[in-house]
Amino acid sequence: MGIVSTAVVILAAAWIGFSAVATYTRQGWVVDNLADYGVPRSWWPWLATAKLLGALGLLVGLVVPPIGVLAAGGLVVYFLGAIVTVVRAGAYAHLPFPLLYLTPAAVAGTLIGTA
Repeated sequence: MGIVSTAVVILAAAWIGFSAVATYTRQGWVVDNLADYGVPRSWWPWLATAKLLGALGLLVGLVVPPIGVLAAGGLVVYFLGAIVTVVRAGAYAHLPFPLLYLTPAAVAGTLIGTA
């Protein structure tokens, strides 16, 4: 895996990890939207944990590629679920936000898988 590919994976993991920490710490820009979408508060720690484990899995994937590919796949499914949640809530203007996380996860998984 080249330097640029490695940097992309690290940046994707950092970006998704940042979102996980923002959810754990209940930053308004994350949890206000979750509440508006009807996501139960009891799910928030589990959702944050899923994102954090996915981000860590991307980093592990730099050394053990199958783990990174699986982590990326899990993150893609997670953010597809986020898109469904946004659509079900009728918050169509918010559709770009889960895509800002889904895209780097998919790209990172592709880079890890083709290395």
